[in-house]
Amino acid sequence: MSSEKFIKNKTVLITLVSACLIVIISLGIRQTFGMFYFDFSTDLGITLSQFGFALGLQMFLWGAFAPWFGVITDKYGGHIAVFIGFIFYLLGILMLVSEYNTGLYFVTGIGVLIGVALGGTAISIPVSVVAKHFPQSNRTAAIGIVTAAGSFGYFVSPVFTRYALVEYGWESTLLIFAAFIFAGLILAFYLTTPKDVVGGIIDDKQTASEALQEAFKSKSFIYLTLGFFVCGWHIALVATHIPIYINDRGLPEWCTVTILSMIGLFNIAGTLTSGYLAQKFSKKLILSSIYLARGLVIAIFIFLPSNPIIAVLFGVTFGFLWLSTVPPTMGLVSFIFGTKYIGLLYGIVFLSHQVGSFLGAYLGGVFHDLYGSYDYAWYISIVLSIFAGLIHLPIIEKQVPRIQTT
Repeated sequence: MSSEKFIKNKTVLITLVSACLIVIISLGIRQTFGMFYFDFSTDLGITLSQFGFALGLQMFLWGAFAPWFGVITDKYGGHIAVFIGFIFYLLGILMLVSEYNTGLYFVTGIGVLIGVALGGTAISIPVSVVAKHFPQSNRTAAIGIVTAAGSFGYFVSPVFTRYALVEYGWESTLLIFAAFIFAGLILAFYLTTPKDVVGGIIDDKQTASEALQEAFKSKSFIYLTLGFFVCGWHIALVATHIPIYINDRGLPEWCTVTILSMIGLFNIAGTLTSGYLAQKFSKKLILSSIYLARGLVIAIFIFLPSNPIIAVLFGVTFGFLWLSTVPPTMGLVSFIFGTKYIGLLYGIVFLSHQVGSFLGAYLGGVFHDLYGSYDYAWYISIVLSIFAGLIHLPIIEKQVPRIQTT
């Protein structure tokens, strides 16, 4: 092996590991915010609607800023985007533990600052950087590895957070989170964006605006974007409101931690599996199957009698489907349009995801405050599952004429 090839492979490996650690920190912390609700309600006087709105705003801004961080990534490098994102993350956490942590300040900290931060540190930017390092033949598998790392963060963070909340209190727990975020600032500089994009792009002179025009002229891009809206709704509703829903059903508190941990644990298997299958089979059919399966799992969970075993099985099955949509979704974007502007294009698709996340988090709280239950939110989730299962079927898995895959 030549020294140049060795250095290149070493850089790819370091970038892959850094991306994995970054999403573990970013998504792991974000996954636990629902566990803080009862402390925020007692100590800060935050209502469920306020909490749902703040986390919904967080989700929306996460998506709204993802394309802008994508532009930064495509132009200046992923390390710059992630570093800026973690600065916002740190400021948001510190605002939550300051004396200015109620009302508008609460929304600003957990909603605005952390929402912006997630646009640069969560899944879209790290996977877009990794995608630039790999050819079409194994790109979805690499994306699956990074996504699975985020799932590992989902697995360990609820257990750790529950322990820290009991032993140290919510403020000290958030300060521990701040230490992890500081580590993320250092990791950002090991996230290397390649100068020469892998993927065989013919028209290397394409501009960002031309890339957007090309994407929005494609019905397949529109269908994919609409489908990802549903993914956001599902994830935000469960991540934000499952602690309250478990309490409403009269289940023991350990069920909440177990569900969130099982989601993280089995999502590792789910994302790796979908990443592998997306290399072998139709990506659109994989996505359609995932969304239809989500609707079935939700229906079984809410209509069967309240039982801890059923609750844990929900965490296992829904976890397997949790982020399994990411590898085939990112894989379709990169396959159809190439990887030169994948940070920007996936950021647009992800914005739709986060609009769904905003509505899932916010309306879940509104429905509960109005009707005393989450029934309507769950019913909408099932209908959206059917919609997403159908909307992916017309997608044409064919590259635009501008590119060819090596």
